[in-house]
Amino acid sequence: MASGPEMLAPICLVENHSEQLSVNQEAIEILDRISQPVIVVAIAGLYRTGKSYLMNCLAGQNHGFPLGSTVQSETKGIWMWCVSHPTKPKHTLVLLDTEGLGDVEKGDPKNDSWIFALAVLLSSTFVYNSMGTINHQALEQLHYVTELTELIRAKSSSDPNGIEDSTEFVGFFPDFVWTVRDFMLELKLNGHPITEDEYLENALKLIPGNNPRIQASNLPRECIRRFFPKRKCFVFDRPTFDKGLLLSIETISEDQLDPKFQEHTKGFISYIFVSGKIKTLREGIVVTGNRLGALVTTYVDAINSGAVPCLDDAVTTLAQRENSMAVQKAVDHYSEQMVQRVSLPTDTLQELLDMHTACEREAIAVFMEHSFRDENQEFQKKLVESIEIKRAEFLLKNEEASDKYCQEEMNQLSEALMENISAGTFLVPRGHKLYMERREKIEQDYW
Repeated sequence: MASGPEMLAPICLVENHSEQLSVNQEAIEILDRISQPVIVVAIAGLYRTGKSYLMNCLAGQNHGFPLGSTVQSETKGIWMWCVSHPTKPKHTLVLLDTEGLGDVEKGDPKNDSWIFALAVLLSSTFVYNSMGTINHQALEQLHYVTELTELIRAKSSSDPNGIEDSTEFVGFFPDFVWTVRDFMLELKLNGHPITEDEYLENALKLIPGNNPRIQASNLPRECIRRFFPKRKCFVFDRPTFDKGLLLSIETISEDQLDPKFQEHTKGFISYIFVSGKIKTLREGIVVTGNRLGALVTTYVDAINSGAVPCLDDAVTTLAQRENSMAVQKAVDHYSEQMVQRVSLPTDTLQELLDMHTACEREAIAVFMEHSFRDENQEFQKKLVESIEIKRAEFLLKNEEASDKYCQEEMNQLSEALMENISAGTFLVPRGHKLYMERREKIEQDYW
């Protein structure tokens, strides 16, 4: 899968059991086989607002993520669909469809906040999907964004300089896209036409005043402006005014949808494909599929343990995991090359030591290729120690092989002498001298 994923349908990545979240190991195994950089698009929003339809469009399908046609929420937890990126070769597009926020059937509303936070943590482009207009009610429904500072830490609590600052989040938060569905208004402000982006920015303007109600109303606006400096807005007409077609939108042809809706959908898809960025962590660390899988597991484990997911801790865990694997790859390379190149026993000890030096140099190069953030060269030191143990094992094997070889040579050379001794050949006058001559010849041949 390193050359690109071939997922024919989505799979659940994070399961929501109301009381606890769990990671689907089958999905992690899929991510582990993806060594390409990933562009991660996550979508969140109230349930029954058409999120899954947009994600299916990004996958180039009209079905996949379950759309449903009832008042029940279809998607539980977070579902994942990995596809080859249509415009960026050697990149994988990872689509994350989250369960609908505000589902009345859910027991613990706290799970909504965690699903929202995970979508933000894992994505490089975060899409918030809503219905109607961006008004006071829509912003109130986006109260999850105001909880992010309580649910996510940028710095480790063990870091002596780990003073939290909301600006810390900007460095690793995704780009923000607000999609407004069934938008029936004209894009005008004070009688003048405005763009979709201008419509969003106007809605995010702070309301003047200091009373508690105004401050509460401004809080989600402030958080969006502060956490997501790169913002984009798309408004969509209704897909169709035919309720029957709307209920079977997975099976109808594109030309049965409203032309304006088709146009807006294509604009959204084009923007995501062109502007969607690679998922990165601090210091520009590129996230691949296997790294994304490790991040999912780390974050969900933190949530289930009652802790707050921390980016610094996640990067540290990622570094330890990858550096441990890099050490193993390097040690395996050293062992394989020594076995292939060295024929035991060697004629001289120096021959073995020279081959060890060459293989060790290659092993360190393998480690450097697969490691990152090996602070204080902790893992490189472990590699050198492991290779030293392997070197000692090869020296011992070489010595044992040499002893065995020498013994076999001696046995072969002295075979005739031993037969003569048994036959009494030397029990004659001057037999001792003859024995010594034969023995000396064997020693000369041996050396």
